[in-house]
Amino acid sequence: MEHLYLDKIKSYESAPKIVKIFSDREIKMIQDFYHTLPEKVFNKKQNIRKKVWIQNYNKELDELYVKKLNEVLGEFKMDTLKSEKDIDYYGIFHESFSPLKLHVDSGFEEKSIIYKQIVTPLSPIGDTVIYKNRWYGKSANFTIDKNELKLKPELGKNDKSCKHLGDENFDQEMYNKYLTHENIDNLKGLKIEMIYQWKLGETLIMDRSHIHCSSANIKKNKLGLTTFTKK
Repeated sequence: MEHLYLDKIKSYESAPKIVKIFSDREIKMIQDFYHTLPEKVFNKKQNIRKKVWIQNYNKELDELYVKKLNEVLGEFKMDTLKSEKDIDYYGIFHESFSPLKLHVDSGFEEKSIIYKQIVTPLSPIGDTVIYKNRWYGKSANFTIDKNELKLKPELGKNDKSCKHLGDENFDQEMYNKYLTHENIDNLKGLKIEMIYQWKLGETLIMDRSHIHCSSANIKKNKLGLTTFTKK
């Protein structure tokens, strides 16, 4: 799959940026909200727990969150990346106990005009490594493992791909500092655009075409909220 409206998607793209759109009180409200939600999945392979921000579960917080995003993003629609058509949610809470590997959250609909991805740290632990390289196909996990590449993805799940690769060797110093959880050969051709060190009270806004991953520097669990948008 490749997105059909590439010119439109690219017209909305920009460099990643850090903004402060939530007060300390509002961050605390979102943290408390997370603990009230039912668990959606605990992926033991990825060592990550996920909960979804269910629409109408807390209407006051729903309105606050959408209002704050509108202020910084302008007009947008939520993209829930889901196959359950009867369930609406505003984002995914992800509590990670180990670093997430190389991937992209570009969606599953070829007609979709993907827009921004919003990551709000709810713990002061963690880094997000964003690459200059972009991807305009289906959401994917990037790997050079031949066995993984043979696997057919489930409906609504990321593809496995090695088509992100380039020819130039990855920077060894940056690899040693941030990315030892990856195979360095899986990073060939990639260039880092930004390494965002998580801070409570901040929000990272990046394009959904950006290839990214966590850094290897997770000493204990990190908690964040990610929302995907489209035009």
